[in-house]
Amino acid sequence: MRKILILTAGFGEGHNSAARAVQAACNEQPGIEAELVDLFALRAPRLNHVSRRAYLRLINTAPRIWRRLYRWLDQSRHAPGLFRALAGHRRMLGRLIAEQQPVAIISTYPVYAWLLNQLRREGHFFCPHFTVVTDALTINSLWYGTASAGWFVTDHDSAAFLRVRGVPADRIHVSGFPVALAFADRPAHLNPPMPSIPEKCNVLRYTYPETTPRVLFMINTGRTRALAIARALLAQPGWHLTITAGRDEALRRELVALAAGAPAPCTVLGWTDRIPELLMTHHVVISKAGGATTQESINALCPLLVSQIVPGQEEGNYELIRRHDAGALAETPDAIVATLQRLFADDAALWRHWRANLRTLARPAAARTIVATALEQNNSVLGATATPPSSGRGEVAASPEIPFVT
Repeated sequence: MRKILILTAGFGEGHNSAARAVQAACNEQPGIEAELVDLFALRAPRLNHVSRRAYLRLINTAPRIWRRLYRWLDQSRHAPGLFRALAGHRRMLGRLIAEQQPVAIISTYPVYAWLLNQLRREGHFFCPHFTVVTDALTINSLWYGTASAGWFVTDHDSAAFLRVRGVPADRIHVSGFPVALAFADRPAHLNPPMPSIPEKCNVLRYTYPETTPRVLFMINTGRTRALAIARALLAQPGWHLTITAGRDEALRRELVALAAGAPAPCTVLGWTDRIPELLMTHHVVISKAGGATTQESINALCPLLVSQIVPGQEEGNYELIRRHDAGALAETPDAIVATLQRLFADDAALWRHWRANLRTLARPAAARTIVATALEQNNSVLGATATPPSSGRGEVAASPEIPFVT
């Protein structure tokens, strides 16, 4: 049984979501077994928990500070020096590779490439490493500033972004974002009917026709903001609303109370593993522009109304939607309601237009493409002789065939 090591981290759900999809695609392959590893959770679970909470608090409560930090990480030649503090993580990674003897390593978090190349400089020799870039268009240099056997990106514009910055074109693969395989294996019944707002609506659910627009509100913003949006949506009788509140049970109960007797019929869910199904059966989703959420909405053909953009990594996700005219930015409750009303007006003309444009972006089989490409290229890259040259930023290339990018 050949082993593939998939490396991820919990700083943003996009990394984990992509890693799980790649793992599932690996395990479909005969003779392949994939192991998913979050080195940060393994090496220091308490510190990892605190760090993740601090990260979420920073991006939600102090986005301007996060913007400055993100830009510094992108632009400063000193930023990679931070990884020297991860010596313990690097040693654990080296031991893990030695024990598992993988035939390929696939990472969905940029720090791993730096740790792997440091291991190579220290004399460790192991299989090729591939990087799955979970951001779009505006890609931080940490993703491409050190060597990799290949980079998998979401779209052709992101590929062009990397080429302009010196990444060799033959190392860039436009695979799409690896979403859950459920999107690729979508059964015919997981499609919403063509939407139409009924002229007259009774608040009782059973009087709503099947074609009533289905609106999904995925809460991943602050509590006050989420409740304000929910109130505005519940006040409109023209659609059926589904709200996911995550693991916040107090918020879920408050939403249930708000929904009782509201003009819009509403289903309130807590944490759920049915997100792919919900996206594929709703006409539109409201959420922030996270990497996983954006790409899952694209591959579900469910237009996204972006209610919040975290500076830095999420700006490119929204730009991808905007550039292809497949969604909109609506950051206030009034703007969200107005955009939804426009979306479903005139026999849902705008919704049809956005959905058609999403078809040009969707790559639901991306995880399978990534695995197939990595395995196909594995033998040729394994034949390279490692003679790591030094670089201007203190890191090294894995071999002459895997160039270092500055």
